[in-house]
Amino acid sequence: MALTRINLFIKKHKGKTMGQTDYELRQRFLQFCQARHLLKREIRVTARTLKPDEAIGHPESDDFPLQKGRERLMQAQFETGRGQAFTDQYGDFKGRLKEVVHMDLANNYRRAVFVATLNAVFAHFGEAAGTVHCRDQEPYACAEEVSRYIRARYGVVRLTQIGFQPRLVDRLQQDHEYRIVDLDPDNIGKFVGTVQIEGPEATVDAVAWAELLLVTGTTLVNDTIDAFLDCKPIIFYGTTIAGAARMMNWERVCPCSH
Repeated sequence: MALTRINLFIKKHKGKTMGQTDYELRQRFLQFCQARHLLKREIRVTARTLKPDEAIGHPESDDFPLQKGRERLMQAQFETGRGQAFTDQYGDFKGRLKEVVHMDLANNYRRAVFVATLNAVFAHFGEAAGTVHCRDQEPYACAEEVSRYIRARYGVVRLTQIGFQPRLVDRLQQDHEYRIVDLDPDNIGKFVGTVQIEGPEATVDAVAWAELLLVTGTTLVNDTIDAFLDCKPIIFYGTTIAGAARMMNWERVCPCSH
């Protein structure tokens, strides 16, 4: 059943109805806000698109997706909390919190607004940490920490990574039998070290082969996350999924985020 879901999700999917995870997150976030009487207050949330140097600084490399211009981090500010979401459909949003909670999550832009807002609200209330992307040299330190985390918790495993984060690819292939799947056609077919980046058509095989999945939190925004849940032991990485991982009790590693 899980692999069947993956076959469905790796196809282009436009105009879909809300996924199960979207629905559960929205209902839980609504309950969270209602319990704190947030929906009755005049709260404004602003999500804006961050330029690459704002989002990631200057890491002395130019292979991060953010630097290629295809995707951006959207950032929401809620009182003292900042939250981000990585997306390929980006733009500005300004409105009240109740508008975001009741928003129809019909495309990647709307899901990015919702997810960034969830992260910002959870950051403000201390419910989630690491909602802002690491910068400068921190991605290198992140890769080392993630490597140590996986080895300590799971040992040496067959590892499939979903989504391209170059420093993780550099480091993790040194420890494990390793495969990576990405959606970006500019990445597919390229070698990073000894590992070739595979396209979405390889997802079913790469997931079936793996003993552990390391999945980008961006799957929450591009609406493919349901394809991977309950497939195998899974760790999510990145800032995008910070609030959702806390809310849904998903395992997440993002050691250098802020």
